[in-house]
Amino acid sequence: MARRILGAFGLTGLVVLSACGGSDNFRVPGQNEYRDDSKRASVRGRLGGQDGILVFGTDRSQQADQGSGIGVNAYLWRATLDTLSFMPLSSADPFGGVIITDWYSPASVQNERFRATAYILGRQLRSDGVRVSLFKQEQRGGQWVDVPVANATSSELEDRILARARELRSASGS
Repeated sequence: MARRILGAFGLTGLVVLSACGGSDNFRVPGQNEYRDDSKRASVRGRLGGQDGILVFGTDRSQQADQGSGIGVNAYLWRATLDTLSFMPLSSADPFGGVIITDWYSPASVQNERFRATAYILGRQLRSDGVRVSLFKQEQRGGQWVDVPVANATSSELEDRILARARELRSASGS
């Protein structure tokens, strides 16, 4: 009985693997590039090519081909970048909707620095579509020490981002 079950799984595995074969899309040894980039996107994430079985979740290559661009609301994304432009940018992920700044010290205060992380939460321009986490440190005895930031400060940044996003939308005529 156990042999029969193992045999069935083995045969199923061979059928699935054989569906992957026969593609002209193979890597050239010693290189990271595919020989035919036009076929690369169509087989990624699917067994048996473009019309095959989707293996894990949605096929993001198809979404990219349809011109979906970034994964979040474009007005909120641009407005967040504009609003936080006074701080040095550390990283930005337009598909995940996360913008992280590096530490910024205002010229008027020498012993304080701030850092922000902004999250764009969806594809719609809504009042709850952006969240900003603000971090503050003060220098005490030559060491940077975390200090709390008033919740109103993060809310003010979110309000400025939303106002800028509305300006961008109205300027585009949408």
